[in-house]
Amino acid sequence: MIKDDLTNLIAQAIKKAQRKGDLPKFEVPEVILEHPKQAERGDYATPVCLQMARLARMAPMEIAKQVVKRLPRIEAIGQVEIAHPGYINITLSQQWLTQQVEDILATGETWGNINLGRGRKVQVEYGSANPTGPLHVGFGRNVVLGDGLANVLAAAGYEVQREYYVNDAGTQMDLFGETMYARYAQALGRDEPFPEGGYPGPYIEEWAREIAAEEGDKYLHMPREEALPILRDLGLAKVLACIREDVESLGIYYDNWFSERTLYEEGYFDRIMTLLRQGDYLFTREGAVWFAATRLGADKDEVLIRSNGEPGYFASDIAYHYHKFVVRGFDWVIDVWGADHQGHVPRMKAMMQALGLDPERLTLLIYQLVTLKRGGEVVRLSKRKGEIVTLREIIDEVGPDAVRFFLLSRSVDSQMDFDLDLAKEQSERNPVYYVQYAHARIASILRYAAEQGATAEGGDVSLLTHPSELALIRQMLLLPEVIEQAALNLAPHHLTYYAQDLAAAFHVFYRDCRVVSSDPADAEISRARLKLAQAAKTVLARTLHLMGMNAPESM
Repeated sequence: MIKDDLTNLIAQAIKKAQRKGDLPKFEVPEVILEHPKQAERGDYATPVCLQMARLARMAPMEIAKQVVKRLPRIEAIGQVEIAHPGYINITLSQQWLTQQVEDILATGETWGNINLGRGRKVQVEYGSANPTGPLHVGFGRNVVLGDGLANVLAAAGYEVQREYYVNDAGTQMDLFGETMYARYAQALGRDEPFPEGGYPGPYIEEWAREIAAEEGDKYLHMPREEALPILRDLGLAKVLACIREDVESLGIYYDNWFSERTLYEEGYFDRIMTLLRQGDYLFTREGAVWFAATRLGADKDEVLIRSNGEPGYFASDIAYHYHKFVVRGFDWVIDVWGADHQGHVPRMKAMMQALGLDPERLTLLIYQLVTLKRGGEVVRLSKRKGEIVTLREIIDEVGPDAVRFFLLSRSVDSQMDFDLDLAKEQSERNPVYYVQYAHARIASILRYAAEQGATAEGGDVSLLTHPSELALIRQMLLLPEVIEQAALNLAPHHLTYYAQDLAAAFHVFYRDCRVVSSDPADAEISRARLKLAQAAKTVLARTLHLMGMNAPESM
């Protein structure tokens, strides 16, 4: 990445100036490069000389002169200027900029990849709703955020596993099984009472009717205690098939679906209880077994085994994360959780310490809620069923690409409004349409060029000197930086803004520069511009794919 190259060169120039006696000895601060707001001030600027003024006991302008004097002039650097009160501004050379078009074309679909992660093994766990019904739209933000983050981390050089944690154990699944049994019996004409606190959604009635049609009434002819777990698991299979269909319609494919039940069946719950007991992190109160989380900085202790002998939710969390870190050996785990889990963060960090693990290896990414709007009004209920709006309904209404873009378009700590009307609008107001239309427009240009017998072969990119051409190249070169920023800050929403900026730069280029000309005198510049169009198509498609969206060839 050119930004890294320039950062290193500036740091080396400072150290060289120190060795030559132009600057006094002191520990060189981190060199930060920024993009100036005014284009005339160059491509990059650093305030490092201002930071060094106190250390060097020199005026920032004088420090900048000494640094610039020692800065090597590589091919990428076109101009270096010192700006008051001590900034160093760097403008990239035009020759180097245009050559990057060839590099983008040569790199292809992996353009923008960086090696920030250096193969570090990271798991992103997202979705993971209780499997008692279809995903609602709130979980849409969870899966879109998690998958977008996984894409970014993979592009940043991490070895990424995507996981869905299936909560198929515990009291909520027992209640789900009782609900399935009641609806199954009712579907076959038996007057079976609905369980107190059961799941009333019509989807369970539908699944129960399907099971009755597929299996007949045989589960009514066996003891109820035997039929309950069977119907629970048959219902679970229906739920997971529904969830899998929903996420796959968004282009989300998990590497692993992990069963909570296996933590108990394979002895991991017993193992962590032994470890916690050995570490003196357990105590008994009111017939329950507690985890002494307050000893490790949490604000309250947590129940692990209830007074009825059943494990609590947090017991599964500990065993699950033991399995992630100790058994499977992930270097880093990211759990994507909703805002209602914010209070659980301290206990999760305490759990890591109790297991002898570095708490920094676990990141809990907490996202805020989504508000659906239509016609300026908040949408709370399904139009078809009068219930909570499901993710499937939104996908069917606005399409998977719009769902992914809009749900990814805000930082995780921001509440967001999802404007359903805007998501369907085919105009420049709709950012999804605007970005995808840019890709489709490039594809159309390339098809037209082929029809006219025009080709990019032999195109000389050094002819790309128009300001709009250079602005488009500069925008394309930012993708590696965007990937780095998104990976470092766990903030894939930056992709949505970058995609709009890149599309805007292309639309301006298309407005200002005729790509395919019938005039033989323009043949050389046409070939060069076709190369630029191909490169822009590559980078725009790459950005769309990182967001999990399609790059349409026509619209």
